[in-house]
Amino acid sequence: MNWPFAYDEPVFRPPSEARSLILQLTVGCSWNKCTYCAIYRGKEYRVRPVDEVVAEIHAAAEYTAGVQRVFLADGDALAAPMENLERVLAEIRDRLPSVMRVGIYADSRSIIDKGVAGLERLGGLGLGIIYFGPETGDPETLKAICKGTTVARQLEACRVVADSGLKLSAMVLLGLAGTGGAQRHARATGRFLVAAAPNYAAALTVTPVAGTELHSAVEAGSFDLPDRWGMLEELAWMLDEMVGYRGLFHANHASNYLPLKLRMPRDREDAIERIRIVLRDRDESRLMPEWARGL
Repeated sequence: MNWPFAYDEPVFRPPSEARSLILQLTVGCSWNKCTYCAIYRGKEYRVRPVDEVVAEIHAAAEYTAGVQRVFLADGDALAAPMENLERVLAEIRDRLPSVMRVGIYADSRSIIDKGVAGLERLGGLGLGIIYFGPETGDPETLKAICKGTTVARQLEACRVVADSGLKLSAMVLLGLAGTGGAQRHARATGRFLVAAAPNYAAALTVTPVAGTELHSAVEAGSFDLPDRWGMLEELAWMLDEMVGYRGLFHANHASNYLPLKLRMPRDREDAIERIRIVLRDRDESRLMPEWARGL
């Protein structure tokens, strides 16, 4: 969708928000210390003046017709003050009546800070889904990537969202523990997703990006990144542990080698068998070619 105002680039949104109107409520990431992430390294986190965002909503109402979804960026936009969030959501509701759902990025700190009551309030104003990246359910890996939280806190955040009645989409990363910790990370993450019980879950494949600590470690030889077969092995281990998970589970992001779109628990065993066959045959024609993969 064309937009007459200049974004503070780069701007990112979840794949499912591809057709959404993006409003940049915050700039950058409130944490911005994760070793694998370069998305917001060039930005200093700030909350945009709410009047600027409201003016954009008013402008959008003048020329958009029938927009059904809005996404509030940047990383962890939920960390914005409650009064800003309430005003922006109220303006969206009043000025863009065709909008059926508003989505937002969040991390465990902002989710827990807003609490069940705060999220219920935001839900009443139109917020419908929170996108959250726990990345791993393994304490050792979580510490190594400098996520700045604990597995227990991340589970608490998921429960806060569930208790508020909002939808939760959780993202985890294959390859995040290197070859040495691969099975530990993958299996713990599968168990985490069962306990967290998000409405939607997605497994992406970690990609070392220049300017991150992870990329430097790979270049220096101190971090051994799993190859394509190792990433698939992790996905199979993760699914092994996801007995009892109910909901959609996607591994069809552009970063992944074997696109999967699963409805759990129905598709779990068939997916594991498919992965095992690909691993057994080592048939690269079944995998996404490197030129087609991306962040």
